[in-house]
Amino acid sequence: MSAPERVKIYTDGACSGNPGPGGWAAILSFRGSEKEIAGGEAHTTNNRMELRAAIEGLKSLTRECAVDLYTDSQYVRQGITSWMANWKRRGWRTADNKPVKNEDLWRDLEEAASRHQVAWHWVKGHATDETNIRVDELAVAAMQPFKQLAKDAGARA
Repeated sequence: MSAPERVKIYTDGACSGNPGPGGWAAILSFRGSEKEIAGGEAHTTNNRMELRAAIEGLKSLTRECAVDLYTDSQYVRQGITSWMANWKRRGWRTADNKPVKNEDLWRDLEEAASRHQVAWHWVKGHATDETNIRVDELAVAAMQPFKQLAKDAGARA
């Protein structure tokens, strides 16, 4: 069997208010081609959007791949690489015996990642990495329709 092909995925989430309207985005790079995906929700948190970006990026792959996933979220990177094993061992409870926040998305992320060989990379957000800057712009843009809906709903109240 040949080695899986390497794909780069950059992910980001954005939120206006926390909670509030949010957006997520991912940029997938493979053999010199790029694909951008994005979406959003009307009422969410920044951490949920960061998780959703990674999930959707991984789920968009059509076959097993070796993935370099780049995120500016230490919450996502640390959660999947360090914290999750302990959460699961404790029945999805934190060290202080509280329920793990966003358990539904952590489970989805674990499932999406299990189909691939994922190397998790942290990049400094809003810095010099052009692809991270672009994925942030996409996440913010994906949030805008939901932000407008929230604004319109507030005006009607």
